[in-house]
Amino acid sequence: MSDPGSDWRVVDGVMTAWFEVPSLTSGAALAGRIVELTAGAVVDLRATGLRVRVDGAGQAGAVSTAARDLGLAANPAVLQQLNVVLETANAPAVGRFWQRVLDYGPADPLRRDPALHIRPSTEERPLRNRIHLDVVRPAAAVEQAGVGEASGPYGVCHADPDGNEVDLVPGDVLGETAATTDWQTVFSAMACYRTTSTAQQRDLATTAAALADEAGFPLLIDLRPGLVILDSGKDQWEDDTHGLDVDFTGLAAGLQAAARELGATADPALPRFVQLFLDAADVAAVRAFWLAALGYVTDRRDGASDIHDPRRLNPVLVFQQLDTSDAERRRQRNRIHVELAVPPDLARERLATALAAGGRLLGESQGRRLVADPEGNELVILSQA
Repeated sequence: MSDPGSDWRVVDGVMTAWFEVPSLTSGAALAGRIVELTAGAVVDLRATGLRVRVDGAGQAGAVSTAARDLGLAANPAVLQQLNVVLETANAPAVGRFWQRVLDYGPADPLRRDPALHIRPSTEERPLRNRIHLDVVRPAAAVEQAGVGEASGPYGVCHADPDGNEVDLVPGDVLGETAATTDWQTVFSAMACYRTTSTAQQRDLATTAAALADEAGFPLLIDLRPGLVILDSGKDQWEDDTHGLDVDFTGLAAGLQAAARELGATADPALPRFVQLFLDAADVAAVRAFWLAALGYVTDRRDGASDIHDPRRLNPVLVFQQLDTSDAERRRQRNRIHVELAVPPDLARERLATALAAGGRLLGESQGRRLVADPEGNELVILSQA
């Protein structure tokens, strides 16, 4: 095991580490130790590893020691954080719109969904963006957001004062019985449980990991102060999407029963899913760029254009065909772009990968590299320590 100091990197301004694990149960053992060591830690448990974010070096050292005791090794090469930037000359009104849509701004207080940073710009860009967001929240939360009448073929599209679009989609309860009423389907199937002690939080994470491992399902288990979030991952609760012989609704019922037995309380307003849509004339070329630049993998379903973080820690990107005759829209610079924060020692390698995949370097300054994909959609690679 390496020196604990080598486990950690500053990513997006936060001390961050990824510890590889052979199973959810193994990772839950470390997660339980972490919440006992530091109540403020942010822990994302996956079937292959555990991402930990802490406030300082002292907490980082304690977590590394706990990981070493459990025989777990860190892999800083996979660390990254994807956020969204929106440029506008009308920041107050645009900011209020997105605050209602997302119920956060600029950063997600749960530190699960991407931050939406609003930056000043006077550049005229009157045509529709080639990038928009999908946001899925419980139906009651969508109604309460109060963003006005929806439009579009599915009746869920809204636009901010600059014309930036979001599909704000209402979710639904998972299943048809009381056994899964704690769960919302928000593209993911998700249940969020409030806990009243670190012991209760630890026990719920440990129990959920054991049940998911027994079912052979790669459940996402996120721990926040006073909260445990159980998440299937996008569309993975549907039988035909993951290639696994798993009855997810049955697993969800077991998880709900376990959470209630431990005294955890579901918070039905919290589930939320955010993804990015990119319109492209040459979908294959643009998709190949983002696969390489972000280190993502393809969706296994026939006909799906989705790409996702293999650790399911960053937002999904989906690609759809743009009318190739819409030349003006293709030439217009987007009002929305993506920022990817990586450790400083990995930035050059990530830039080289993006350029080799068809990107163009538009500008470079200290800790910041601006790259365009084959159709001009922008990615900023950030590496500020």
